[in-house]
Amino acid sequence: MIRAARLAAARVGGAAAAAAAARAPGAALYRAARHYTPHGPPDSSEKETIVKLLYNIGSKKEVEQYLRHFSSVESQKFAVIKVGGAVISDDLATLASALTFLNRVGLYPIVVHGAGPQLNKRLEAAGIEARYEDGIRITDGPTLAIAREVFASENRKLVEALERLGTRARPITGGVFVADYLNRDKYDRVGKIVHVNREVVESSIRAGCLPILTSLAETPDGQILNVNADIAAGELARVLEPLKIVYLNEKNGLYHGATGKLIETIHLDEEYEGLLKEPWVRYGTKLKLKEIKELLDTLPRSSSVAIISAEHLHKELFTHSGSGTLIMRGHRLFGEQDLARVDSDRLRALLMEHDPQIASGEMSAASYWQALAALKQAGGAYWIYGDEPYQLAAVVMRRPGQPIAVLDKFVASRAAVLGNITDNAWKLIVRDHKQLVWSVPRTDDNLPWHFERADGSWAAGDSILFWYGVEDWKQISDLVSVKASGAAAAASAPAAPSGARAYSTAARRPAARRGYSTSAARSFRVGLIGARGYTGRELIRLINEHPSLELAYVSSRELAGKPVPGYTKSSLDHVSLGAQEVGAIARAGRGDVDVWVLALPNGVAAPFVAAIDSETASLPAEQQPVIVDLSADYRFDTSGRWSYGLPELHRREMLQRGTGRIANPGCYATGSQLGIAPLLPFMDVGRLPSVFGVSGYSGAGTTPSPKNDPAFLADNLIPYAPVGHIHEREIGRSLTRVAAPAHPFDASSPVHVQFTPHVAPFFQGIGLTIHVPLRMSMTVSDIFGAFQSFYQRERLVHVTRAAPLVKDNAGKHYAVVGGFAVPAADGSAGTGTDSLAARRVVLNVTLDNLLKGAATQAVQNMNVALGLDELTGIPVQDEPDMSLAK
Repeated sequence: MIRAARLAAARVGGAAAAAAAARAPGAALYRAARHYTPHGPPDSSEKETIVKLLYNIGSKKEVEQYLRHFSSVESQKFAVIKVGGAVISDDLATLASALTFLNRVGLYPIVVHGAGPQLNKRLEAAGIEARYEDGIRITDGPTLAIAREVFASENRKLVEALERLGTRARPITGGVFVADYLNRDKYDRVGKIVHVNREVVESSIRAGCLPILTSLAETPDGQILNVNADIAAGELARVLEPLKIVYLNEKNGLYHGATGKLIETIHLDEEYEGLLKEPWVRYGTKLKLKEIKELLDTLPRSSSVAIISAEHLHKELFTHSGSGTLIMRGHRLFGEQDLARVDSDRLRALLMEHDPQIASGEMSAASYWQALAALKQAGGAYWIYGDEPYQLAAVVMRRPGQPIAVLDKFVASRAAVLGNITDNAWKLIVRDHKQLVWSVPRTDDNLPWHFERADGSWAAGDSILFWYGVEDWKQISDLVSVKASGAAAAASAPAAPSGARAYSTAARRPAARRGYSTSAARSFRVGLIGARGYTGRELIRLINEHPSLELAYVSSRELAGKPVPGYTKSSLDHVSLGAQEVGAIARAGRGDVDVWVLALPNGVAAPFVAAIDSETASLPAEQQPVIVDLSADYRFDTSGRWSYGLPELHRREMLQRGTGRIANPGCYATGSQLGIAPLLPFMDVGRLPSVFGVSGYSGAGTTPSPKNDPAFLADNLIPYAPVGHIHEREIGRSLTRVAAPAHPFDASSPVHVQFTPHVAPFFQGIGLTIHVPLRMSMTVSDIFGAFQSFYQRERLVHVTRAAPLVKDNAGKHYAVVGGFAVPAADGSAGTGTDSLAARRVVLNVTLDNLLKGAATQAVQNMNVALGLDELTGIPVQDEPDMSLAK
């Protein structure tokens, strides 16, 4: 199961959750942006690299969608960015890097900056008192003289910072804003903008330079006037009508005066009047909202205002979720329980364009309306949600006597997605329904959006089941039966649509045997490169028993020409395929070979991957073969193309990134991570966990050596690689990226482990003893409960109180975690409840190195990549019978 943020935070407690919430997503990227130092004009490869970096803060779909959106308009209509003087003085490097990132992907933000703090400092040094009236700076002659110097100086700082990064920028300190006196008697030389000379800005962009403007204006006869930078940015926006108006501040948005929480989105048409009635909305906050409302009322409805920090600018511009506060006009939303009260023609048009069922003709809109009516007649209920222009629609159903509602449809146009109307609709839906369940195809482009809003999910077959507000798993599995679907679930509904989406959960009950349907419309063909080793043999056996996989090629130089033993689906001989031959086969695309499995030694896979890539790069993504690499060659990939294939910990990342390239984890690394991951929120970051690992000699491969010589191993235990083993780095890197929002680790503070492997005289299996330092004292029951909660939906991880034994787990497809122990809190020396020695846990993990540590995991990853149920073809045994666990 993919654990959502809400459940993870509940597991570890409020303090840790709050600390995690304070860390912004994508922090590693933002820190990298601070030190981004390009040289010279951007080329296509550099632009591609930057776009890949953006993928780290949002899905590929989101980033590409926004890039297309932004680049579809004239350059000067991308964004007007107002920069406060404090940002220039305190965060200049971050600001310059953020603007450079935008420019390197072909965008031209227009920057209008202020210099308030700097001006106050200079006035104080000159002995001039800063005076204000109605919040407006009174600007006399001496003040204006210093203001001109300060504005020019700050403008020059920003331009020079950009040019040091290779970004062409043009300082514009005048000639854009034409003004008249706002009130000469009251404010002296303060201006009210009456005209904007856009040609000055546009000529800068035509020359390939970012325009950097001060907010000083001139009268028609040449008198310089001071203008508030917010007002100047707004007037510029009224003339250029950009997609985005961005106000950069150090707070990263607007905050709710009562709760103290960041306000993520404000849809003015829906929320403005209510906001103004809030007791905390007053003074500067009220003025800011009124100014933004007046601005957006004059702009196209597609325009929006973002209040954000420079550090988070990328996330705000390139992801649906954003980071600061996004303000837009939006549209009023509605929620109706009677189809007669909605515009059925416009709703029909939206569904016919965006709903797969109705768009494909699988079901007509008329039959769906009929099914809704039948549901209501049977004692159920339905709700239809949407916005005024019908850019979005959602249908929620509740069956007779059922407490949990079903989100049956949620469709949105591109404009609704880009305008964050989806988020506002979601707020309305969950306000009305405290519990929801819904299903989404694995191929849905917006899966990340659903994951972010769900409390939990379960992947099976071609779809993913999500739920919100539901804590009891039995409620979910009982709610929806194998054949139940949307309106079809209405009791005895005679007109129920036969093709409505199915929420099959019958096989997902934790205590039941697997029982999912593994039938598929076609068999997927697998090319196995490197079949001589033990893992290759296990893979052949598993594929032979898999209902949806078949072997197309089995390559082994030593065995070429010999029959493939144990494979009964067809008569198949070993072949010897080099990288060139594999590339030639891959050129045909999916069909001849759907999945290439590389079961090769470390350092050998790259030529095969390169050959496949070169021959398939021009093919559509859905025709390109999947690659699963069992070596360590791509476990440390930074290109963004490879997923780390440990679904129990990285399933969400795999689905978000795409699963065309999967790096299968190492066997020791798999067991170690499964033993440490649930404890990440409780770990003492100042001390290192340690892993003592013992493997059977099958882990040493088939090439003769003392580590796989039974005679040498008899009555023996061989330690090797006592420091610096590659799994040590792999464990730490993967655990750092585990998607548990309440642990204290990230790229700037990664997980490090100590790991020492050994070889024992048994053939297969791994036993691990893991010591984990804790930041607080915990009981065995606390720890056992944390592991049970973490793995409660994982069929290939069993949790037991007893210490698992290697011999009990050899030949099994699951890992076992147990044997939890903590020092006795008896007050004796070194073991008191407050001592470092007491704040630790020792536990044991066992798994079969050839199965869950290699072949079983590879099949699990192939299933995910091919859209099959994750456990298809994997014999799933019940919980092992360990008497000590009872």
